[in-house]
Amino acid sequence: MLNIGNHISSSKGYLAMGKEIIGLGGNVFAFFTRNPRGGKAKVIDEKDVSDFLQYKAQNGIGRLVAHAPYTMNPCAAKPELREFAHDILVDDLHRLEYTPGNYYNLHPGSHVGQGVETAIELIADQLNRVLQPDQCTTVLLETMSGKGTEVGRSFDELAEIIKSVKLGDLVGVCLDTCHVYSAGYDVVNDLDGVLKEFDKVIGIDKLKAIHLNDSMTPFASNKDRHARLGEGSIGWAAIKGIINHKELKDLPFILETPNDRDGYIKEIAELKRLVMN
Repeated sequence: MLNIGNHISSSKGYLAMGKEIIGLGGNVFAFFTRNPRGGKAKVIDEKDVSDFLQYKAQNGIGRLVAHAPYTMNPCAAKPELREFAHDILVDDLHRLEYTPGNYYNLHPGSHVGQGVETAIELIADQLNRVLQPDQCTTVLLETMSGKGTEVGRSFDELAEIIKSVKLGDLVGVCLDTCHVYSAGYDVVNDLDGVLKEFDKVIGIDKLKAIHLNDSMTPFASNKDRHARLGEGSIGWAAIKGIINHKELKDLPFILETPNDRDGYIKEIAELKRLVMN
């Protein structure tokens, strides 16, 4: 069974998100823990969470993939910005314990001129400060496209972060198809080769989720421009190969395509149609 869904607005609460993804034809979803541009998160409604967990079990909804705000930069040059990131990490991981066993996806950050090695040390330090041995949430580092001073443009950079985290079992990777293709990993013509390299450098067991997006820009462009499925340089043939690959097919696939409700319904239905049993 394909585990597929998209980003759902969290403004109406957990139960509303669950009902929306079922209405779209999906069975997994992502959501921002707070406004993606930052800000204070809503107070947790424990009854809403309880109702959602019951609805989730009844309707076969899989793992949630919560997303950190874009403004969070764990490796920022300014100490006050790193502390801001730390406070969000602590708060978000606490909140996610209300829905145990799910994922928290974050962009590793931008080194803003400090260099990749320094950034990797800062990111690992942040994770070492906030991860707790008894937590039920796995933190996912997202693969990035390589624009600007982004960290995480290569499997090697992600591997170095993970190796430096003491509670490494609580850290995994979310592979974004648009990002890795733009970063120079050819998931169109050599998906097997890309996954073999991932396994060699990071370990395929660390791959926990997929952001399934087409790319507006060509291979190795180092641009972060998501396209609707089949309308970019990745294309439907490669997407079909990705969702049916033996190493990927059981993971949660999250759409981040520039779509409206009807567009997501069509994409989810088409992806289901392309599943090879």
